[in-house]
Amino acid sequence: MSVIISAVIPVFNEAENLEAFERELSAALASSRQAHEILWVDDGSTDGSFARLKAFAAKPGQSALRLARNYGQTSALAAGIAAARGEWIVTLDADGQNDPEDIPRLLAAAAGGADVVSGWRRRRQDDFFTRVLPSRAANAFIAWTTGVRLHDFGCTLKVYRASLLKAVDLYGEMHRFLPAILAYSGAVVTELEVNHRPRTAGRSKYGLFRTFKVVLDLLTVKFMGDFITKPIYLFGGLSLGLLAAAGLMAGYTLYNKLFNGIFVKDQPLFLLAIFFALVAVQFAVLGLLAEVLIRTYHSSSRRPPYNVAEKAGGGAR
Repeated sequence: MSVIISAVIPVFNEAENLEAFERELSAALASSRQAHEILWVDDGSTDGSFARLKAFAAKPGQSALRLARNYGQTSALAAGIAAARGEWIVTLDADGQNDPEDIPRLLAAAAGGADVVSGWRRRRQDDFFTRVLPSRAANAFIAWTTGVRLHDFGCTLKVYRASLLKAVDLYGEMHRFLPAILAYSGAVVTELEVNHRPRTAGRSKYGLFRTFKVVLDLLTVKFMGDFITKPIYLFGGLSLGLLAAAGLMAGYTLYNKLFNGIFVKDQPLFLLAIFFALVAVQFAVLGLLAEVLIRTYHSSSRRPPYNVAEKAGGGAR
């Protein structure tokens, strides 16, 4: 029987939460009445989590992977996604804060035509100042930057169409940007409010420092989404803007020289104009080099810069 649903769960030092969570997850997937599998990925746990995961793997439809060390949630998800066999991939955390009972609702939304269904922890059960407030600010910034209007990019509970998700190369902290990355490829992304529960055991692995990583990865996502096929638009735009600023400053310097009798040596603005002009030339050259690299990449990999969403007709007679 072919697998329809693959649940991928990254695990890092969650031994105290796994037994109860596994029972809930198994029950929720069974209620879908579709062939499913559960893939546990131990991301270098040191608290005995993998021993429990091996016990789960002895049950039908479950398997466990153990990474050699703690690589991070994105890498753990990537390992599980690569091993998944289902048509739909469900991701969720192993800490018990994601509610597995929400999975059937997300799958129903996906069956209605969505490629990505993202959970929204509207009533989040975390500390407001250290977790909720920074998360809201980050989500608003990501939504504004990418144009993908989700309230909660950081919620791990999501459903993805496997054929689209497996085509994405995951690294860094990119897992939280998956809806935006897939939206750039033409995927239909929607959002559903999900239940969020307080942590009952163990401790959170997230901190404020992760916010800085998110901002840096967001720059990559924005570039890869909007400018990967035409980087000259980004670098050329910056170059033109700097040249325009340099021209205005040089013109103002000339005006002061001719009409106000202020010599160029007494106007630091002229030096700034020269600096802007030099940087503008560098950006233009960088854009041209990026264009050459992108064209070489597509030529050598033979990967087209687009995804075909649907085909009709053209069958054999």
